[in-house]
Amino acid sequence: MNILEVRNLKVIRGNKEILKGINLDVKENEIHAIVGPNGSGKSTLAYTIMGASGYYPSSGEIIYKGEIINNWKIYERARKGLTLAWQEPARFEGIRVRTYLKIGMKEEYKKDLDLAYKKMIEALRLVNLEPNKYLNRYVDETLSGGERKRIELASIICMEPDLAILDEPDSGIDIVSFDEIKRVFNYLKENGSSLLIITHREELANHADRASLLCFGEIIKTGDPKKVGKFYIERCGKCYKSGEFYEC
Repeated sequence: MNILEVRNLKVIRGNKEILKGINLDVKENEIHAIVGPNGSGKSTLAYTIMGASGYYPSSGEIIYKGEIINNWKIYERARKGLTLAWQEPARFEGIRVRTYLKIGMKEEYKKDLDLAYKKMIEALRLVNLEPNKYLNRYVDETLSGGERKRIELASIICMEPDLAILDEPDSGIDIVSFDEIKRVFNYLKENGSSLLIITHREELANHADRASLLCFGEIIKTGDPKKVGKFYIERCGKCYKSGEFYEC
């Protein structure tokens, strides 16, 4: 059964058609990767699904848990278990990590401080951060980009979302941390979440159950991640080499 369906989704920004009729589905408890070169529309797709300000469907439908959510506010989508980890994590002056992690937790955790604390500890350790060193730090410029990215991933773990969209989850993290990122993916899936992973790296897409290749605002291939990744490298490699897009 699908938790998310995107039907003929088109998005126009600044008089330019960014998404040109996207059709996509994410199954319940599935890891689905969207792979493609920079500038292909991946982040636009993620932000439009989440309902971020400035990202609106020009036509088509976004169906989440059987309901059309085109006109839902971002907080309404969040309340229904949909969340997004941004490519560039935000800074929050004056907010400590422990507060940030608790904000999105379900009510059962907010009512039980011991349970919430245990969840925070587990989440930080999963992203390879020492809880005692980070719980009382502020989510501000004193943290590196990699630390903020890890803390954001920890916040997703604490939320226990039904569907998490992760935009370039390896951004700002050393490549040796791929195994740690995969561990987060596995944890979320094992605990009932579905994942939509946005990435330009086929190594990360290979860990998904299915993958879709997005190029020129269109999904041109969906299926086995390794086959999609191979097609991506062989057919899209020239875009990287030239710095320009060519029609496939």
